Amino acid sequence: MGKQIDHYYVNKALQLYLEGLTYREIERILGVSHVSVMNWVKKYGIKRPYSSQYHPTYKILSQQELREYFNVAGNIKGAGVLVTELGDKFMLIKWERFKE
Repeated sequence: MGKQIDHYYVNKALQLYLEGLTYREIERILGVSHVSVMNWVKKYGIKRPYSSQYHPTYKILSQQELREYFNVAGNIKGAGVLVTELGDKFMLIKWERFKE
């Protein structure tokens, strides 16, 4: 039987999966096995919406870096942005349209 994982990490992993990150990206960010993430997705029946018109990019930022990022209007114009807490840092996920 494996070790018990804090529900915080399960929730964050599933959020990141829904935001379009791959299992291995989630593994690198959270330090949780990509196999565990795959098992949670299967266990909870998570289905992410598919859209080929947008692609997510993400950044891990401190509070100060996040403030500076939002002070530049061009960073968020024409894109969807989500910010989630990640320990003492913040993860910013941004969706931009693929250029035709």
